[in-house]
Amino acid sequence: MESPYSLPESEKLHIEYFGCLFDNTSECYKMFWFQSIFRKILEGKTSATFEEIIDDMIADAWYMVTEYHLNLGPRDTLELAVNRLSEKNPSIKPSENKETIIELVKNTEDSEIRKYKSQLTYNVPYRLQAPFLDFKSDDWKAGTKDLATRINRYHNLLYRFGTSEGLMTEIMFDEAWCEYIKTNQTVIRGWLDFNLVAYLQRRNPNVPGVIDKLEPPQERKLTDIIDYWRFIINVEESEGFQLHEIYHDSVLTTKDISIDHFVPWSYVANDEIWNLHPTTKSINSKKSNYLPNWDKYFESLSHIEYLSYSLMWKNEAVHKKFDKCIDKHLNSPTIKGRLYVQGLSESDFKGRLSEILLPVYQSAKSAGFREWEYS
Repeated sequence: MESPYSLPESEKLHIEYFGCLFDNTSECYKMFWFQSIFRKILEGKTSATFEEIIDDMIADAWYMVTEYHLNLGPRDTLELAVNRLSEKNPSIKPSENKETIIELVKNTEDSEIRKYKSQLTYNVPYRLQAPFLDFKSDDWKAGTKDLATRINRYHNLLYRFGTSEGLMTEIMFDEAWCEYIKTNQTVIRGWLDFNLVAYLQRRNPNVPGVIDKLEPPQERKLTDIIDYWRFIINVEESEGFQLHEIYHDSVLTTKDISIDHFVPWSYVANDEIWNLHPTTKSINSKKSNYLPNWDKYFESLSHIEYLSYSLMWKNEAVHKKFDKCIDKHLNSPTIKGRLYVQGLSESDFKGRLSEILLPVYQSAKSAGFREWEYS
């Protein structure tokens, strides 16, 4: 797929080589390595050690692997490092802030993680700049010290190598490239994201919304959906009924309500109304980004969704609230015409909801999302 991004020209620099950094990328390391350098340059740094960059890479990959369950590649060292870090720190959440993850990686004494960090220094620091070099295949077989010495002889490189000291090896960023990257950061960020998304989508062909999974998860504001369900709670209470959430049969109140994605947002990367339902704040926190056990909870999900559907067709005020929600939270005309058409029995509604939701659920399960039951 051809990139839609045209990198700005420069009279001083070889942009034609720069634009080829990610050509023929079979692994993700180059993009993560450059992303860390890009970020450090924007922070005003003029140099960094291998370890600083690799810690940053592992922290960037943390969310993709633990929160979003993306596959980075066959036996990918970054993915192995993240999985090992997660295994050694089971109390750390997939959505943990990045500074905490970096500190964990930086200070780890685990020999396996240290081994993975060292492995990440073997090739990518040198091969990233291959488009600027006229190396033949045999030239890459030299040791890292010799490679660094030979590469340092070239001009107009993104960075040069300091004394080779393993993970403490330092690279110095070129001043002209720093100026170019700062001046054109918006275009370069888009170009980098495009290449990373294209790579990840190839590795995860059935996963939706990869573009939304490059950054740590953000708190989701579903104000209109909360307002909709609060309105339904009030309608039910005015008729002498109580609304119960699906996981623990707890009574829902307008004060203690939270909106849950039945199939986690971490997989679907959208806020479609047919995958949203009310629960309590504490239960939603426990459920996190797990998959609810289908056999145990789908019946209850279908029932509460049908209650909403029924009220929408018999109460004009509820219908108005529903119409306001679907402007943002129902993006498929096919689903709208199939699931929210007037006159469905509860059995028909359940069958149609299952046909829509079950394939998404099964795909998330295949992607590695674990099943969950409330306890």
